[in-house]
Amino acid sequence: MALARQAVLLRYDLDEIVPQEVGQDEHVVVLLHGLFASAGVLRPMRAYIERETGMPTASFSYRPGAGVRVLAERLAALIDRLPRTASVHLVGHSMGGLVARYFVQTMPEAHRVVQTISLASPFRGTAQARWLPMGIGRDVTIGSETLRYLAETAQATPVPHTSFVAMLDTVVTPPESAVFFHGDAIELPGLGHNALLYDPDVHQMVATRIRAAHPPKLAASATSW
Repeated sequence: MALARQAVLLRYDLDEIVPQEVGQDEHVVVLLHGLFASAGVLRPMRAYIERETGMPTASFSYRPGAGVRVLAERLAALIDRLPRTASVHLVGHSMGGLVARYFVQTMPEAHRVVQTISLASPFRGTAQARWLPMGIGRDVTIGSETLRYLAETAQATPVPHTSFVAMLDTVVTPPESAVFFHGDAIELPGLGHNALLYDPDVHQMVATRIRAAHPPKLAASATSW
């Protein structure tokens, strides 16, 4: 069911999504999708976050083959379009979680990030990378240079992190590979890799983490998909 819903949403939000009006001290939630997807698959979660936290959201789409380093640079360019005093929360699904952590562990703009949240992100790699087309799975391969760097520099980067782990994940295997090297980990026994994106309880827990890091504003209206 999650894959079917994702297939319907893939065609949406192919252009960059940047909120038009952001206050100088406002908080913005940036959501990052995974491989073989688009920002459109994040629509239900984006809508819930906007409605429950009152914070604007941003995102962008990318094609398979773009590496974590390149995507972190694209993320930096997106954040640079926000007011300089605006703070940022990063929420990444699958490879999007790697991009979020690579950003805060390499980019000078990391001081603007309040927290990172990952959903089924292969921080320790995945055995399924061997089935991906050549080059596409280089960053998620067990023992890759990118993953080694994230592990080696994790403790030196104080940005708080929460790992959501889908215990029925057949993409990130074993599922425990989705636990980052510091911070909190939340195991979800009944969910798979893509189901995390559409589960109401996950939406609530992500929004709760965001609200806990910043007092909620008056909830903004948001469209449900």
